[in-house]
Amino acid sequence: MAWEPTTREDGGQIVLPLHAEKLSVAKRRVVTGSVRISTVTREQEQLVDEFLARDDVEIERRPVGRRVSRVPAVRRAGSTIIVPVLEEVLVVERRLVLKEEVLIRCVKKKERRQQRVTVRKQELVVNRHPAPNGRPLDTGR
Repeated sequence: MAWEPTTREDGGQIVLPLHAEKLSVAKRRVVTGSVRISTVTREQEQLVDEFLARDDVEIERRPVGRRVSRVPAVRRAGSTIIVPVLEEVLVVERRLVLKEEVLIRCVKKKERRQQRVTVRKQELVVNRHPAPNGRPLDTGR
């Protein structure tokens, strides 16, 4: 069967009929896999190296043996606190004698200390799960 052009009444021109296709586009949602995200906490030991400051107290007892007429106050001389210690001595008369003074001195010291401590660190783990059989799943939307 041969195809033959048809003639139209358009001034003797030959018109060939053509076929045309129309495109129809639609969308649907397809699951191609899934993703699971979780965190993992890991512990790691680290060495901490820092200077620490501390105050030590030195006590010095210094004998005085001096007679006083009233109780001396606790006083401070620089970084030293002086605490008077009194005693009553019975003679024919009663007198106040400064027996000793206690000197309390604050001494600042610095020392380097190293200590092992445990440090926690979280990491993110992403696991991808492809669709079964390697083909996308149709969600029907």
